[in-house]
Formats: sequence, C-alpha cells, structure tokens
Amino acid sequence: MSADFVIFSIWKETFLKQFYAWKESAQRKPLILKGARQVGKTWLMQAFAQQAYAKSVYINFEDNELCRSLFDQDYDIERILQGLRIATGVSVDKETLIVFDEIQEAPRALTSLKYFYEKAPELHIIAAGSLLGVAMHQGTSFPVGKVDFINVYPMSFLEFLAAVGEQVLANLVKEKNFQMLSIFGSKLMSLLKVYYFVGGMPESVKTYAETRDLTQVSRVLQNILDSYDNDFSKHAPNAEVPRIRMVWNSIAAQLSKENKKFIYGMLKEGARAKTFELALEWLRDAGLISKVHRVKKGDFPLNAYEDFSAFKVFMVDVGLLCAKSGVPATIILNGSKIFEEFNGALAEQYVFQQLNAKGIHQIFYWSAENSSGEIDFLVQKENTIIPIEVKAGDSHEGKSLRKLVERYQGLTGIRFSAKDFRQQDWMSNYPLTMCGEIP
Repeated sequence: MSADFVIFSIWKETFLKQFYAWKESAQRKPLILKGARQVGKTWLMQAFAQQAYAKSVYINFEDNELCRSLFDQDYDIERILQGLRIATGVSVDKETLIVFDEIQEAPRALTSLKYFYEKAPELHIIAAGSLLGVAMHQGTSFPVGKVDFINVYPMSFLEFLAAVGEQVLANLVKEKNFQMLSIFGSKLMSLLKVYYFVGGMPESVKTYAETRDLTQVSRVLQNILDSYDNDFSKHAPNAEVPRIRMVWNSIAAQLSKENKKFIYGMLKEGARAKTFELALEWLRDAGLISKVHRVKKGDFPLNAYEDFSAFKVFMVDVGLLCAKSGVPATIILNGSKIFEEFNGALAEQYVFQQLNAKGIHQIFYWSAENSSGEIDFLVQKENTIIPIEVKAGDSHEGKSLRKLVERYQGLTGIRFSAKDFRQQDWMSNYPLTMCGEIP
C-alpha cells in the first residue's frame, strides 16, 4: 500500500465526506478550496475526481495560458465549455468534474464561477488557489454568494499517526480509552514530538512515512518555506515585501516570549501597528498565519469583548514553525533546558492547529488587565465557553485557569499537558495527545 493511498484514506473521513455531501446537494454551487500553498488542495481535488467521477477536466491556470485566454473575451458559458473541450479533449457534461487549479492566476475565471452557477448549475466545478484571499483584496470580482467553500488544513496529529502506521494508537485517542492511553502515554508523547518536527503538510508526512528520515523531512519543509518566500516577491506589493518578511521571520520569537502577544517593537525599534498592518493581513490572506485576539472577559458572546489591539500570531503548521526556527530534531525529540520556552510555543501552535482542524475557528485568548494572568485559548461552542490552558510539560500549576473559572460562573476549564487524564469539579486535564478529540 503506497503512502499516497494511506494519506488519501486518512483524509477521506475529513474531506471526501464533505466533497460527497457537496456533490449530492440540491443547492450545489461551484466549490472553492481554500488553504495555504502545498497544503494538499490539488492532490485532494484530483483524488476526488478519480474516485467519484467517470471523467474530469483539470486546468492549472498557472501554466496554461491558452485556457486563461478562454475567459478574456466574455462569460459565454457555451463558448468556454467548447474551448475547454478543444483544449483538453474531454466533453463536459453533468457527469464530469471540472477542476480549476491556481484560479487566482485567471481572475476572470474566478468571476466566471458566478455565471457557471447561474447558467449551468448542473455542472460540477471545484476550484482552488493558494492566494485567493490575496486576490480578493486586489480588485478581483469575487462571486459572492455564488460559491461554496471548504477550508483545507494540514493533517492533524491523529491523521499523522495513521499515516505512519500507528492507527491503533489513534483509535485509542478517538475512543478516549484513558486506561490504555495511560499505559501507552510515553509512546504517544514521543510520536507527538515527531509530529512537532514533521508537522502536517502532506509532502512532509509522506516523506517521513516512507523514509523515517528527518533530514529529508527538513529539506521538504525548507522547500515549502522557500516557495512561500518566492510568493512574497511574486505576488505581494513591492513596498510591502520587506515588512512581510520581517513579520514572517519574527513569529517563532514572538511565540517563545513569556508574554506571547504580538509585539511590533520586536520587528523594528519604534515600529508601530500602522506600518505593519498590511503585511500581517497579506500573510493572513495567503493562509500562512492566523491571528488570535485577546478578550477582556470570559462571557457571552466572546467576540463582544474582543480587543483588536492585542493578538497572538500562529503559523499554518507546527512543522513549518520548527523548520523556520532552525531547532535541530534531536533537541525537539530529546528535550533540553535551553529548549523549554520554545517547547511551550510548539505546544500552543500544535493545540491551535488541532482546534482549527476540528472546525473551531472562533478562537481567542484571555489576559488580566493589571496582572500577569493569562489563559492560552478561549473557544465558544454553542452555549458553552471553554477556557483552555496548554502546558508543554507535566506541570499542574494553573492559577490563571482557576482564577478565570472562579470569576465567571458556569465555566469548566480544560488543561492539556503531559499528564494523564484527571477530572476535577472546575477543570479536566487531558494529555496533549488528545487535544483534537476533546468533547
């Protein structure tokens, strides 16, 4: 069984279920996959086309000038379909999946999705683009209300476990088998450290699954980082490129500080928010970073107490964060005193990434106005607010968490640490390895 098949079977649960629901929907619109470059969008679209359709048309606008030109004249759908048939040799009908990749390179093709929806709703169209968010803010006419979206994220820790042959351990986590998880806790923590280094980008996971060679994984991750750097020069406004690089290069250091809120002064002495706002937004639009804002209160609704002047910045993937920081694999896997602060940064990045992968996107953090108290994350799920504390080691000290729970009646905290599951009246401690499967 190839690593490609293994990864495909793992993601099947996460993405193909959504793809099939889209395919069968009576209200189906053209589907856009969003996500950072090299997060697996192209691979997923092609795998879905092969599995679910009798035939498909694949157009990559980045290297297909002929097909780009089909959209230059007008939005006559019949003429465009005729051109696609001539260019690809495939006759398009309702049994065909049309795949438009790197669609941001053909802005009029992006706009055309509106007309495909209105004039040919029977057709099945999936589009993807690594920099769609950037394109939306460069004047491209976006088909608002005429498309569906699915966000593609790096593989979660449980998907990583299955990909590297540890499906049994992944099942223990899913089943919340605390007795067995206690017995195999050290093995899971060792694999978690490997995940910190490898991350969830499909190519890095595939490389590790096939070779178990972390040096090769490092090369893969560095190539991905280089491709992102090339995007800065190619797609960002020239005046913003130096500032984008300054923000991008500072993230590991920002997360490693005890006060993890983003500090503009770390970029440049005397730096102000106004100078770097566009750089931060460009990186976020490109899917490379996320901003988590502070809330002033742990009360409903959380976004009513959002402090837009204070935020943390997380990268798209923990493995890329490790590669960007240059920390050797031996230090991550074996630990070191000088590594303790950055280990906390990795743990927070990891937890944030797992929450995102589970579809939790309204994520905040809390800190007291006049003290050092801080809660790493607050999430709101339906009628429940969940404060989350992250401990990279096995410490059970949690004064801030207890303080917040006592201040706002009805809250029950969650702590992720290296310790086994333990439940108290005000807090439940879960192993870090379980953070993608909390109730």
